[in-house]
Amino acid sequence: MPVLRVFPRRTNATPQDEYAVIGDPGLFIPEDITEIHVSVAFTWDMPEAERLADAWSKYGPVKLGGPAFNRPGGEFTPGMYLKDGYVITSRGCPNKCWFCAVKTREPNGLHELEIHDGYNVLDDNLLACSEEHIRAVFAMLKRQKERAKFTGGLEAKLLKGWHCELLAEVKPERMYFAYDTPDDYEPLVSAAKLLKEYGLLKTRKCKVYCLCGYPSDTFEKAEARLMQVVRLGMCPYAMLWRDKSGETKQEWRKFQREWVAPQIIYTKLKDELN
Repeated sequence: MPVLRVFPRRTNATPQDEYAVIGDPGLFIPEDITEIHVSVAFTWDMPEAERLADAWSKYGPVKLGGPAFNRPGGEFTPGMYLKDGYVITSRGCPNKCWFCAVKTREPNGLHELEIHDGYNVLDDNLLACSEEHIRAVFAMLKRQKERAKFTGGLEAKLLKGWHCELLAEVKPERMYFAYDTPDDYEPLVSAAKLLKEYGLLKTRKCKVYCLCGYPSDTFEKAEARLMQVVRLGMCPYAMLWRDKSGETKQEWRKFQREWVAPQIIYTKLKDELN
């Protein structure tokens, strides 16, 4: 019997089948559901998720869960809480970044999962996995009809030549790296050189998440980091730091909008981007 999954908001990753619902109960409720899972990705959605759990409780037993609760994740079930094509092959990360929730959500560190088919890899830190696991993931990606996307991110300081060989074989549509703290820059420089050596350094394919708006950050410092990414031949994406309430300052939201939409970035920097 199917499980109904309820989400506080729709994102690009939200499942789209008939048992995936956004928000409150509607006029038509599937009659064959056995239980209801309210899945919460962001901590600032937790009050709304609790309200939804109460609203849905009359239709069956309800469970609350998701990344926002910082509980260790189990095995990945394709299509359950992420739409078809999205895949997680490992959980956890050996790094202990001050701004990242992974260290508390997966306190036992990195662990590899069973590999399912998919093309959009959301692993916390795929390149930290064993070589055997990484090669198996790329073998899976080569079977897919869709070109690979690494939206979970690839850690620049871990990138090696053999990773680039695998990337060149699957011809990814997009790869995402990160420039969150000053010590991320030199590894990013090295990664850009390596990607260029293997013919992979293309602005529209190589994206870099850049954390902005955290305590002590300034617009000048943030823009300098973003422009460093541009000069490496990669495309920056400003990612706003948020506290647990999800609050951000209006001026930082305006700044982010100018550095997050590809069409705006390409227009703004057309003379510097290839």
